[in-house]
Amino acid sequence: MSEGFPGWPENWVRDRQDAFRHALEGFDHARPVLVASHNDADGLSAAAVLARSLEQAGHRVRVRILGRGENPWSDAFRTELQGDGSTEGLPGGLIVSDLGLRREAILPTLPTVVIDHHVPTGPAEAPPGMTEITGHGLEPTPTSSLLAYWCAGAITEADDLLWLAAIGIIGDLEEKSGFAELDAARARYGITALRDAVSLINAPRRASAGDASPALRLLMRAEDPREITKGEDADTAALRAAKEEVKQALEDARRAPPRVQGKVALIRMHTGCQVHPLVAQAWRGRLSDKIVIAANTGYRPGWVHFAARSATGEDLVEFLRTVRPRDADENYGNGHAQATGGALRTEGWNEFMDKLGFGEAMKLPVGEAAA
Repeated sequence: MSEGFPGWPENWVRDRQDAFRHALEGFDHARPVLVASHNDADGLSAAAVLARSLEQAGHRVRVRILGRGENPWSDAFRTELQGDGSTEGLPGGLIVSDLGLRREAILPTLPTVVIDHHVPTGPAEAPPGMTEITGHGLEPTPTSSLLAYWCAGAITEADDLLWLAAIGIIGDLEEKSGFAELDAARARYGITALRDAVSLINAPRRASAGDASPALRLLMRAEDPREITKGEDADTAALRAAKEEVKQALEDARRAPPRVQGKVALIRMHTGCQVHPLVAQAWRGRLSDKIVIAANTGYRPGWVHFAARSATGEDLVEFLRTVRPRDADENYGNGHAQATGGALRTEGWNEFMDKLGFGEAMKLPVGEAAA
């Protein structure tokens, strides 16, 4: 168990395990726990770790993966939680992982645990009924899947889930994180198998269909990463097909030239695949003195989704706050100081272009998202 990094308080992990165990005691055990998580490798791995460990500990569990345009703090998700409005339709408790940390109640009557490593937003403290387990501010910063793995160790023997935590670490931090858990997983399973599994697990959510359910099913049943990379079933085939689709979309998107205005470089593309974060990351090193914004007008009808990356060291969450359009919602400007982004409707995108100084050339006709 990773402890003792510079800047980490003594017994930091143990304290969070105690908090997780205490929060579960407040759940209604007559009803299932709902685990809501992001659809990337870190979020899916966190969901699998939590669901599998909770089941081992005797809980009933449902998993809800949130995809394009979905947010657990939205009215739509609150309505979904409430179902028909009866208490019978509610879960016994909610665990939200890798979906950001807003210190606001998702549903005030529902005990909630938020496990996350992104920049917190909202008030200075979590509201009553919400337990936050966050790695933000620590160096190195533990991913959501690693936080979930530590939480799992508070309720069951979780060693067989180590490889899932490693997939999330590699997915978000690559391979030089310094965490003992990743070193142990590398020695046990091999870095190639872990790396290849991350690539496949990330593919479905980036593909045009955006359906990460095959990846989740594999993570829920596999015993090691080789079952994902070497499998021959329908779920593995779906991951491979998604990877090929994304590969072609990325090749096309990388051909788009950047437009520069002041300290911002803007690259625009039009594809149903979620390749804009990959494009932003690819240009980050080549435009090392700029804030790189890769914008996708084809990812979701009526919206422009964008990713922001920079090698300058500037806090991108704070930068986006200073140029925030008036109609930006909870989908704007969350994430990490060096890796963030958002989604804007056409009107908000056009205002965003004005604030960044790009003007008419990069605006879109109101009511549509064009290439």
